[in-house]
Amino acid sequence: MSKPTALSAVRIWDLPSRLFHWLLAAAVFGALGTAWVGGNAMVWHMRCGLTVLALLLFRAAWGFVGGRWSRFASFLYAPATLQRYLRGEARPGDHFDAGHSPLGALSVFGLLVLLAVQVATGLVADDEVAFKGPLNRYVSNARGLVATGWHADIGAWILLALVVLHIAAIAYYRVRKQTDLISPMLSGDKPIPPAAADTPPSVDRAGTRVLALVIGAVCAAFAVWVASLGL
Repeated sequence: MSKPTALSAVRIWDLPSRLFHWLLAAAVFGALGTAWVGGNAMVWHMRCGLTVLALLLFRAAWGFVGGRWSRFASFLYAPATLQRYLRGEARPGDHFDAGHSPLGALSVFGLLVLLAVQVATGLVADDEVAFKGPLNRYVSNARGLVATGWHADIGAWILLALVVLHIAAIAYYRVRKQTDLISPMLSGDKPIPPAAADTPPSVDRAGTRVLALVIGAVCAAFAVWVASLGL
């Protein structure tokens, strides 16, 4: 009987990426919840939306200067690579189990794009009752109403479906594949088998965290400025 294979912990998710993930989850759930309540809660709905805006801007920048596995280049896969992954034909150096897998990358990009559309439409929306986006004054009434229809109806339902799918995928990996996707997003480290011992770690030093703080502050300031345009 063979002995269990020893695993080595490798830093995959840097601290800024982990904070982004959990803050985005909180902001999205907050936006969905306050939209459901409506009324005075729409003030917090807009605040959650502006938080999502700042976080998306941060993620866009961090996708180029962040840790190894947070950069877009690490999970921007070619169609042929996706096909090999689905067939289970991983090649040496693919590292599909380190950061985002090809299938997981599609869901990440899809969610980021949808959130960007939701934020954009929310900024110009006007439900003519309790909410008006800060940029509504810069678009025609017709365009504002179209944006409102998407933001409050189709877009919201698609977003909810993607959130449910994301949670279901995490549960599937945990139950069926015995792969814990939550712990690495909390600690930053992921157990890597000897066969993938050449997996490069993400840089997660004080310098990169300071850089992330500066980028985050700029993105937050931009979101506050956008909000001020509606005053």
